[in-house]
Amino acid sequence: MNSDRPTDLSRRGLLAGSATALAAASLGGRALAQAPAAAPPRPALPPYVAWKDAEHVIVHTGTTIETKRSAFGTSIITPAERLYIRNNLPAPDVSIVANRDAWVLSVEGVRQPRMLTVADLRTMGLETVAAVLQCSGNGRGYFASKPSGTKWQVGAAGCVIWSGVPVRNVVAALGGVDGAARFMTGTGGETLPAGVDPKSVMVERSVPLKAMEDALLAWEMNGEPVPHAHGGPLRLVVPGYSGVNNIKYVKRLAFTADESDAAIQRTGYRISPPGQKHQPTEPSVWEMELKSWINGPAPETGPVKAGWVQVHGVAMGATRNLRRVDVSIDGGQTWREARFVGPDLGRFAWRQFVLPVRLEPGQYLLASRAQDTQFNWQAESTPDNSGGYLNSGWRAHAIPLVVV
Repeated sequence: MNSDRPTDLSRRGLLAGSATALAAASLGGRALAQAPAAAPPRPALPPYVAWKDAEHVIVHTGTTIETKRSAFGTSIITPAERLYIRNNLPAPDVSIVANRDAWVLSVEGVRQPRMLTVADLRTMGLETVAAVLQCSGNGRGYFASKPSGTKWQVGAAGCVIWSGVPVRNVVAALGGVDGAARFMTGTGGETLPAGVDPKSVMVERSVPLKAMEDALLAWEMNGEPVPHAHGGPLRLVVPGYSGVNNIKYVKRLAFTADESDAAIQRTGYRISPPGQKHQPTEPSVWEMELKSWINGPAPETGPVKAGWVQVHGVAMGATRNLRRVDVSIDGGQTWREARFVGPDLGRFAWRQFVLPVRLEPGQYLLASRAQDTQFNWQAESTPDNSGGYLNSGWRAHAIPLVVV
């Protein structure tokens, strides 16, 4: 198995046993009359993520793996084995995590540019932040224009805890930013295919310089070394910004006057009208947006019994704290304020919420809308765009519920 992460057999067995028990319970007396139909075979997990929880993810391709809506749970933090995967390039060889402290980062655009190992970075500071990691295309599957790319629903996201050194500490230790830098640019350490212009395929993204204040160079995720599949041994984490800006295997951090001229920056991840090619003059996919959705009861779990139902989900404020979340059971005709569940882990994390409702048999349409502390409401809809990016509209994320 090509992975730096061991399989947790005891946890996996417990999850499998629980799933079997729940399935049997849902069949009730019918289990005695006939055996349930065999489920279609799941696509196999690629070797580099063979440690993932196959029962709770959707394998779209070898580089795009989605968390099932029902698999987020209600405990804020997304376990690594259920966290989505989205790679613009194949992951580099797993040997890069054999000696994590030896990984080298080039820091440029500062008064004292240096090559720093992870061991060096560990001496320069420590911070921990809970933050939503979300693919720019999360929700793409809900756009009416059907843009190309993976048809993510809600599962290209998760809330994780990162630990590492604040970028601002590193910059300060190296004498501060040199010159008129306006951007922080991170370059990934993936192995580039031969025979092509590196700029056409490399993962190199620039974000506004202000993002430096909250950014981390992270070597730990959810209390463990950052898994190879998620960017270990070192990942640039930019809280509040969409996933593509959180550079895996970061090998270069530069403070630049201009945005990167790599294709992924110039003509990739731009907000363009449907059917049109991206242009460098169009808005870049940077900060995420105010967003929420219902996780349970999820459509994939089937009908629920009449009576009290705990409608629950997640809400994120991107770079702002949340003020409230409302829930509707009739597709947005009426709303009721939900209650936040669990601790507030900061403005970059998502909040779990719940609304207990007593439901009679029938059909319902569950929706949620979030409000931040600046009294901004989550948008009802997001305009279609050619890349299918940043879909945060509450109406598109509404889900049907059948009560029996």
